[in-house]
Amino acid sequence: MHDINVVDLSRLQFALTALYHYLFVPLTLGMSFMLAAMETVYVTTGKEIYKRITQFWSKLFLINFALGVATGLTMEFEFGTNWSFYSSFVGDIFGAPLAIEGLMAFFMESTFVGLMAFGWDRLKRGQHLAVTYLVALGSNLSALWILIANSFMQTPHGASFNPTTMRMELSSFTDLIFSPDAQAKFVHTSIAGYVTAAMFVAGISAWYLLKQRHVDLARRSFRMAVLFGVLATAGVITLGDALGFIGGQAQPTKLAAMEGLWKTQPAPMPFNLIAFPSQRDQTNRGEVQVPYVLSLLVTHSLTGTVPSIEELEKEAVARIHNGIPAVAALQRLAADPHNAGALAQFNAHEKDLGYGFLVQRYAPDVTQATDAQIATAARDAIPQVAPIFWSFRVMVALGLFMLAYFVLAVIYTMRNRVERKRWFLKLAVVMIPVPFLANEAGWVVAELGRQPWTVYGVLPTWMSASTHSVGYMIFSLVGFVSLYTIFIVVEMYLMVRAIRQGPDSHPDANPSDKQWQAGRMAGTEA
Repeated sequence: MHDINVVDLSRLQFALTALYHYLFVPLTLGMSFMLAAMETVYVTTGKEIYKRITQFWSKLFLINFALGVATGLTMEFEFGTNWSFYSSFVGDIFGAPLAIEGLMAFFMESTFVGLMAFGWDRLKRGQHLAVTYLVALGSNLSALWILIANSFMQTPHGASFNPTTMRMELSSFTDLIFSPDAQAKFVHTSIAGYVTAAMFVAGISAWYLLKQRHVDLARRSFRMAVLFGVLATAGVITLGDALGFIGGQAQPTKLAAMEGLWKTQPAPMPFNLIAFPSQRDQTNRGEVQVPYVLSLLVTHSLTGTVPSIEELEKEAVARIHNGIPAVAALQRLAADPHNAGALAQFNAHEKDLGYGFLVQRYAPDVTQATDAQIATAARDAIPQVAPIFWSFRVMVALGLFMLAYFVLAVIYTMRNRVERKRWFLKLAVVMIPVPFLANEAGWVVAELGRQPWTVYGVLPTWMSASTHSVGYMIFSLVGFVSLYTIFIVVEMYLMVRAIRQGPDSHPDANPSDKQWQAGRMAGTEA
C-alpha cells in the first residue's frame, strides 16, 4: 500500500500546479474570441480605431498565452512522474484525447498565433481575420480535448476493464468524445473564459477612462466587453445549471457535498443557502435554508429528491461487499490468467471493482476485511464537504455579481453615462480578479468533489500515485511552487507594463484623446 503522505503530497502538488495553470487558461479562451470579434468589426467597418483596439488587446493575449503554455506543459509530465499507476491503468483512454489535443489543437493554435502577431503588414485584412479566428478555434479545441480527458475521470464512458492486462481499454471512441459530462463541461468552461476576458477588458478599459488616457479606444473596448460579458455570464449560469443536473446524476456524492446534504429529507427539499458542515459529526452546525429550492434546482420539479450522504454511505457499504469478490478474483487471475472460475467471479462483480479497491487500502487481503474497515472505506467514498460546499457558493455568488455588474454596465454605456460614474469604473478595476476566483472555485468543486477517485467509481486516488519518497515529493513540490510563482510574477509585471504603456508608444499617436478633451472643454461629448 502507498504511503498516504506521498499520496497527499502528490495530490497537493498537482492541485497547486493546476490552480496556477488555470489562472491563464480562461483568459486565453475568452480573449481569443474577443479579439476575433474586435477584428471582425475592423474588417467590416474599415475604421482604424478597431485595428488599434485589436492590436493592443492582442499584446496582452500573447503575454498570457506564452506563460499559459509554460505552466501547462509540465502538468502532462506529472501524470507520468507522480501518477504512474494511474497512467498505466488508464493510459490507453486518457492518452488519446491528450495526444489529439497536442497534434491538432495546440499545434494549430501555436502556428497561427505567430501569424496573428506578426502578420498585420504581411496579410490582407480578410486573411489576417481568418488567422485570428483559427487561433480562437485552436484555443477552444484545445480546451475541448483536455476536458474530454478530464471528463473520463469524472464519468468513465467508452472504456472497459480487461482482467487479462489489468488495465482499462478504450471500447468506444464515440462514447468517450460525446460523453454528456464532456460536452456540458466544455461549453460551461469555455463560456466562463469569455466572462473572464470580458471582465479583464472592461476593467482595464475602465482604468484608462479614469485616467483619461486612450479614451476613444477605452470607451469602445468597454462597450464591447460589457455586451460580450452580459451574454457570456447569462450563458455560463444557465449552462452551469445543466452541468449540475448532469453531474448530479453521474456523481451523487459530489452533489450531496455541494449541498451539504447529510440526512435524507422529503420533497420538496430546501436549499442550504449558508451552512457550516462538520465532516466528523456528519451534520451542519448552523444553516440558513430556502424552502423547496433544492428540488427545483437539481430535479427541476417539486417532487424530486436528492440522495443524501447518509444514503450514499449505505450504498457504498453494499457496493464494497459486492466489489470484494471482484478484487479477490483479480488477484487469482494475476496468478493464473486462465482460471475460468476466477474470470466468471470477476465478471459477476466487475461493476463494483473500484469499491473493492477502496477497502483494500485498509485490508490488503480484502476477503478478510472487517465490518469496521468496510465502514471506514464507505465513509471515504464521501469527499470533503466543507470546501466543496463553500467553493460552490463562492462560484455562484461571484457569477451573479458579475451578471448584475454587466447588466448595469450595458445600461450605462448605452446611455453614454458610464464615464460620469467614476465609482462604477473603479468597481470594474477592482473586479478584474473576480472571474479568476470564480474559475478557481469551480475547479475545486469539480476536482475535489471527485475524491476519493482519480477515475470516478473505478480507480481510487490512494492506488494511483507513484512510489516516491516523502523527501522527493517535498523537494519537487517546493520546486514547482517556486517556479510557478515566478511565472505569475513575470505575467503580472509584463501585463502591468504593457497596460501602463498603452496601445501607443509615441506621444502624438493618440489624436482621439485630444478630440475627446476638446469636446469636454466645449461641453459636448466626442
